[in-house]
Amino acid sequence: MRSLPLILVARLLPVAVLAAAGVAMTTSGDSDAHATPASPSPHPSAPATGSAAPRYAKPPTEACAALPEALVKELVPGAEPAGNELKSSDLSRRTGCNWHALHGFDYRWLDISYDVSDVARTKGKGGSAVSGLGDDASVTEETTEDDGQGIREAVVTVHQDNATVTVTYNGGDFESHKAAGTDAIRKGAISAAKEAVTALDD
Repeated sequence: MRSLPLILVARLLPVAVLAAAGVAMTTSGDSDAHATPASPSPHPSAPATGSAAPRYAKPPTEACAALPEALVKELVPGAEPAGNELKSSDLSRRTGCNWHALHGFDYRWLDISYDVSDVARTKGKGGSAVSGLGDDASVTEETTEDDGQGIREAVVTVHQDNATVTVTYNGGDFESHKAAGTDAIRKGAISAAKEAVTALDD
């Protein structure tokens, strides 16, 4: 049997002594003196806890530093590795960077952007899945032609907890007017996305 709490024993002991001695108890005294306190709950309620905080409080402050200089030189020959920071009205939510250059007749454009929200992102629709990248990732690809100039573009979208990373990579040859190779653009975009996602935890 579970023992009574000490405070309850202390309050009941005088009553037991008086009853054993045959002393009549009156009700004219303080009613609180004869009240039996409620037994404390054997399973006190645990304090309420809020939902877990988002993994990322903000995006990388210096988005242009997210990609290694060697990768920038490989994907965008002739571009300044320092890049161009994205102009955002709310840098606590959105940051980004882009690099672009014409190397000879070969043109390349690369940009990365970060978007951090208060809740985890849901998987987006469209494109083909990219395995092993973030919580989920997809890539969309297209070739466009403007005034006879072909441009090949790949866009990789990665969701990781409450952050979304988007990488756009495109290019074409201004001498042959052909779009850049499909494989090179796709692989380049995915390589940049991997580095950009890693920078979230740096």
